[in-house]
Amino acid sequence: MRLADLARLELTYEPRGQTLDGPLPPGYHHLEVERRLGAGDAAYRCVSEALLTYAPQRGLGLRPAATAPRAAVGVDILSRLGALGVPCRVVWTVEGQDRTGFGYGTLEGHVESGEEGFLVERRGDDVYAVVRAYARAARWPTRLGGPLTWWLQRVAALGYLRALQRAVREDG
Repeated sequence: MRLADLARLELTYEPRGQTLDGPLPPGYHHLEVERRLGAGDAAYRCVSEALLTYAPQRGLGLRPAATAPRAAVGVDILSRLGALGVPCRVVWTVEGQDRTGFGYGTLEGHVESGEEGFLVERRGDDVYAVVRAYARAARWPTRLGGPLTWWLQRVAALGYLRALQRAVREDG
């Protein structure tokens, strides 16, 4: 699978956009994790830019290739998990003074069917990162994995948060 091939693929799930404000839909495995990353304007700007330029995915080792350098609705992203292609499309974005992020949904060929959202939120002066997802098995490896699959999804989400934490530390 190549990045150029993603434009012809369809999203594999409904409803869409629920990782922004929810509620997360029934019939899917749900996930939500968050971490305080710092405080103040500089931390918020730093982590917001890192998030919108796919730092969580790079930090997890997924080697994302995208049709645009920043997340925007309609951007296709092809990450790699070993030899496995992980095709997604950005379905929502938000960029503001207190909340920045994006959500992407699975495309045909993904082992799961669902959506994953990434947010940076200001809560007072504190800056938090939030990963929220809903998914279900779409192919046999995911079905076969059962609870292990959802445990690995949680491990990945915590890895995304660690990658964003590193971005804040590296920027000072």
